[in-house]
Amino acid sequence: MQLTVLPLLSERKEERFDVFDALLETLEKNNTELQEGDVLVISTKYISNSQGRIVDLSKIKASQEGLKISKKYQLKPEIAEIIIRESDKIFGGIGGFVITSSDNIMAPNAGIDKSNAKKGNAILYPQNPYLISEQIRRKIFLKMSVHVGIILVDSRLMPARIGTSGVAVACAGIEPVLDMRAKKDLDGNPLKVTFQAVVDNIATIANYKMGEGGESKPFAIVRNSEAKLTDRKINPSEMAISPDQCVYVRGLSNHP
Repeated sequence: MQLTVLPLLSERKEERFDVFDALLETLEKNNTELQEGDVLVISTKYISNSQGRIVDLSKIKASQEGLKISKKYQLKPEIAEIIIRESDKIFGGIGGFVITSSDNIMAPNAGIDKSNAKKGNAILYPQNPYLISEQIRRKIFLKMSVHVGIILVDSRLMPARIGTSGVAVACAGIEPVLDMRAKKDLDGNPLKVTFQAVVDNIATIANYKMGEGGESKPFAIVRNSEAKLTDRKINPSEMAISPDQCVYVRGLSNHP
């Protein structure tokens, strides 16, 4: 069966809200139902909005470290301060951007985003994204009696590429990677190190249809993906490696 992506139009919400209730409302307004085996992709910004993870930049006072980062990377002091608060590690950066890692999520400026936020505000990454994903998955099963996978998607710059693509920040109910080691290529050669990033690939497909501007489509249903669903709890370590194992980080750190 052919893979299909069904982006769902939803009303914009300004205050904290319950994501599951918003999902039910959105499904009804789009005259759509979730089916067994579907993968539901949800925007991380939508989750962050539901949690109130929106910062009024005028209320942020920069620390000495924030002022130092601000000067070094030509950032506004309040942005630099939030980056410090949201990051586990800062690797470096260029004017306007700091490369950070937080909870094994590597991103410029700790994933802070001012798009789709009121002027003077910034949206942070959601808290406990894996827990939120699992809670939504379970509520869907209890309410609708269908097993679905959940992916929280964000857009991300890729090294040496123009534009952004989708990336899975968290997931639940779906096996995140496919181990293809020992399988053979077209010439019969066994694959030695290949893992297929299943949830990242689905996240990119959905993100393309959801849009990144004013589309107001925070949900997308990916149907007939052939991804393997599961009831087991997904560990965040299954989707990420530490920066010291990343070929990009290690390679750029060891330049001559």
